[in-house]
Amino acid sequence: MKKILYIVLDGLGDRPCKKLNGKTPLEAAKKPIMDSLVKMGVTGLVYTVGKGIAPESDVAVISILGYDAEKYYTGRGPLESYAEGLEFKDGDLAYRVNFATLGEGWTIKDRRVGRNLTSEEATLLAEEINKKVKLTSRNAQFHFKNTIGHRGVLVIRSQEGGLSGEVTNTDPAYEKKGVFGLAKEDFENIVLEARPTPGNEDKKEAIDAAVLTNEFIKKSTEVLNESKINKIRLKTGKLPANLILTRDGGDRLPRFPKLNETFNVRFGSLVEMPVERGIALLTGMEVIEIPPPTGKPEQDYPPRAEKTISAIKAFDGLYVHLKGPDEPAHDGKAEIKKQIIEAIDRYFFELLLPAINLKDTIIAITSDHSTPCPLKTHSDDPVPILICGGKIESDKISEFSENTCQGGSLGILNGTEIMPLLIRYAK
Repeated sequence: MKKILYIVLDGLGDRPCKKLNGKTPLEAAKKPIMDSLVKMGVTGLVYTVGKGIAPESDVAVISILGYDAEKYYTGRGPLESYAEGLEFKDGDLAYRVNFATLGEGWTIKDRRVGRNLTSEEATLLAEEINKKVKLTSRNAQFHFKNTIGHRGVLVIRSQEGGLSGEVTNTDPAYEKKGVFGLAKEDFENIVLEARPTPGNEDKKEAIDAAVLTNEFIKKSTEVLNESKINKIRLKTGKLPANLILTRDGGDRLPRFPKLNETFNVRFGSLVEMPVERGIALLTGMEVIEIPPPTGKPEQDYPPRAEKTISAIKAFDGLYVHLKGPDEPAHDGKAEIKKQIIEAIDRYFFELLLPAINLKDTIIAITSDHSTPCPLKTHSDDPVPILICGGKIESDKISEFSENTCQGGSLGILNGTEIMPLLIRYAK
């Protein structure tokens, strides 16, 4: 059996951008290595979760690993809390959260605190929240933990019975539709009140969850407004991290069939963010530790290439998830997204390819979702995919892009089709 390198570039897909003369960042980028691979392989487009769905990374990654997200997904909060080692059991309520900046009233000035909240600052703010906030509306406790930058997780546990994940987000940029958390293209920047989801208005578990969530947000805001850390940030011209936004609550962990048993292969993973780490661990993949991203491509990507080269020797397959392109896209910075794609080609693929025997390796490059710079959020656009190596014959596509890949021989795929396809190529 051939080795499998499954490489996912977060938020890679895009739409034509005015600042790039009507090209997408992927089209505009100089990426000789990826373009050389596409010339050797087959291509297509992927709806990672389904047509008409603008997925968050969690449901998208679950899908492109071969799982029916609608069947297994239980919320982003449980995934990230598990990845961070927080105690979590059925009936607890876990959220993915953001530190944010509160404006006048309950308006939101910035959902990510200007993207310059340091881990040191976030850790001190989290310590203050855990020490000073007390929940009194119900007999309940919580554990708040920062993760990377402005991101964090929150677990609430009630002593009066279980809590339900059927509660709406306070983050206005995302909404719950059925089991999925979906990105909104248009939203008003106002903190939302947590409420039981439709159909759960009379259920005690959902009512308690909403009450405790709203109490936590109000009391944590009071603590954060008085924090010395935020007063220093204000004096130095930075935005204060004085608001916690909650989203994608869940009350139990997903119970995935193990990936290795499903496909009879041993997979490892190189992942950067808590949500991908949680999915990797829960699907039975071994996580290869890598240094946290610094934001400097020349420092971040060579170690990831080296880890990939060494780790693939020990596994049948390796899932590699690189966050890079997604963040500038959320800020509408098309030129920076283009530069990140170029850096991945230069500092990751250029180091990786000479060490890989393509005759004995299947390489797939795709994305978990599109994050168009004009929208500054996820969209329902399909993402490009290329697969090469082994005995795969070229479908004569010469450039890796959204536009060219729609003419590839793979046609239009659903996310759940990718893993079985890679296994067939490998065997």
